Amino acid sequence: MADCNNQIDCPCTYSGCDKHGKCCECLQYHLRMQQLPACCFPPDVERTYDRSFRKFIQTYQDRV
Repeated sequence: MADCNNQIDCPCTYSGCDKHGKCCECLQYHLRMQQLPACCFPPDVERTYDRSFRKFIQTYQDRV
């Protein structure tokens, strides 16, 4: 797998995350769980830890 770490810019606030800053692993994990990673959400929504597709759509529909 390609080296795709991005430690400095990772917006995830979940302290127990073992994929923090490991973008490829994070994306694979969340897609398997039918979710999106923290970087797809604005900070106020990311802190809710609701990473569902439904929350993503709701978030951006409300902000348009």
